[in-house]
Amino acid sequence: MSADKHLQSWQERFEMAEAMQPLLGKLYRNQGVEVVVYGKPLLNASTIEIIKSHRLVRRHVGEKLRLRESFPFIEALSKLAVKQCKVDIGKLAVNYWREYPNASQIEAYMSRELADAITQEDTEEARDVVLYGFGRIGRLLARLLIERTGVSNKLRLRAIVLRGGRKGDLEKRASLLRRDSVHGPFNGSVEVDEENNAIIANGTYIQVIYANSPDEVDYTKFGISNALVVDNTGIWKDEAGLGLHLKSPGASKVLLTAPAKGAIKNVVYGVNESDILDEDKIVSAASCTTNAITPILKAVNDKYGIVNGHVETIHSYTNDQNLIDNYHSADRRGRSAPLNMVITETGAAKAVSKALPVLEGKLTGNAIRVPTPNVSMAIISLNLNGETNKHDMNEYLKDMALQSDLQNQIDYTDSTEIVSSDLVGSRYAGVLDSQATIAEGNRTILYVWYDNEFGYSCQVVGVMQKMLNLNYQSLPVG
Repeated sequence: MSADKHLQSWQERFEMAEAMQPLLGKLYRNQGVEVVVYGKPLLNASTIEIIKSHRLVRRHVGEKLRLRESFPFIEALSKLAVKQCKVDIGKLAVNYWREYPNASQIEAYMSRELADAITQEDTEEARDVVLYGFGRIGRLLARLLIERTGVSNKLRLRAIVLRGGRKGDLEKRASLLRRDSVHGPFNGSVEVDEENNAIIANGTYIQVIYANSPDEVDYTKFGISNALVVDNTGIWKDEAGLGLHLKSPGASKVLLTAPAKGAIKNVVYGVNESDILDEDKIVSAASCTTNAITPILKAVNDKYGIVNGHVETIHSYTNDQNLIDNYHSADRRGRSAPLNMVITETGAAKAVSKALPVLEGKLTGNAIRVPTPNVSMAIISLNLNGETNKHDMNEYLKDMALQSDLQNQIDYTDSTEIVSSDLVGSRYAGVLDSQATIAEGNRTILYVWYDNEFGYSCQVVGVMQKMLNLNYQSLPVG
C-alpha cells in the first residue's frame, strides 16, 4: 500500500469514528444503551479510542473488524427501541459477517438478537445517590456517575458529604474532581456554586453537605429521598457504625466501599450479587483485591476445581501509608511508601470465601506495597483437582473473558510488552496477563493486573445498580 493509500485509509477510519460518536451519545442519554466493542466501552470515547477498540478485535478473534463493518450495526441499533442494556457491537458484527455475505439482513438480525431488550418495559424510576466521603474512590465514583448523565440515567448523584467546611474547601474539592494526577483531567466542566454550597459537573447539580457523623444529615432538606448512601470513608465497617446512616431522613440503603465486618454481605459484582435481597439495607462491595481475584478464581474452580492456593498481591501504595518515615500503628506501614517495598498483610484471600463459599479455608494471602501510585497485580498460585497446561488454561480464561457471564469482570491480554501504567483506567475487575501464565499438571500460577482504583469503582457501580434493582442486560448473550 502506498503512503497516500495509508493516509486515505486512516482518514476514512477517522471520519467513520466521528460519525459514530453522536449516535453513541444519543443511545446512552436517551435510551440507556451502552455500546462496547468486545468489552471496550465506547461511551464518551474519543475518535482514536474508537479506532483502537476495533483494532483490538483481531487479538480476540484473529481477524479485523473494520469501522465500516460495525457502523451499520450502530445505525440499526439507533433505530430500535432498545432500553437499559449494554450492547457489544463488536461481537454482533463479527458474528453477522461470518454468516451473511452482505448488509441486507442487518436490521432483521439486530431485531432478533436484541429482542429481549426491545420488548422490556422501562419502568424503573431514577434513584438518588449520596457519596459519603470524597477521597480516591469517592471522586472516581463521581466521575463514573457523571459520565452517565442523561434522561435515561437511573443512578443520579445528588450529594456528597464531607467533614470540615473550612474556607476554600468547596473550591479545593472541585479542583480535586477536575484534576487527577493518576487518571487525568475530568472529561467536561466543573463549576462551583459558593452561594448554595454545590458543585455542578457536566450539568449534574451536586449538593455539598458537611457533617461529622452519618446520623447528622437530613437529606430531605435537599430534596433527596430513598437514597443509597455510598460510604467511602472506611471509618465505619460494622452494622452498628454503618447503621448510623439509616438514621438520617432520606437515606434508605448503605453501601460500603471496603470489606465489612460481622454478618454484612461482602459482594463481588459478577460473582455473588444475586445474594443481595430487597430487604438488605447494608452491603459491602469488598476490597479491590477481592474483586480482582474472585471472578478468575470462580472461573478456574468451575472448570478444574481448586484444592488450595496462595495469593500474593503486589499492590500500589495507598493514602494510608506515609510519604516519609513516620509513626504508623501498623507494622512496616510507617516507612516511606514511595521509597520502599513494604510487606504487609491482606485479608483479600480469606475474604474471597464470603463471595465464593466453595473456597472457604483453601486460600492464604499476603501483600507487598510497592512505589507506584495505582494499578496492582495479584499472583495466584493454585493446586487443582484437574490437570492443565499454559495453552489450555489461557484459552479457557480467554473464552471466559469474551463469552461468559464474567465477561464484564475478566479481561485478557496476550501482549508481551504490557506494564502497570498501561492498565490505568481499566474498567475490569482483573486482567489476566496470559504471557506470564504458568501451568503444568495440576498446578498453575496466574498473573492478574487490576486498576485498584478505577476498576474497583466500576465494580462498586455494579453493586449500586443491583442494590437498587436497576438490572442491565449484556447482549448478545454468550
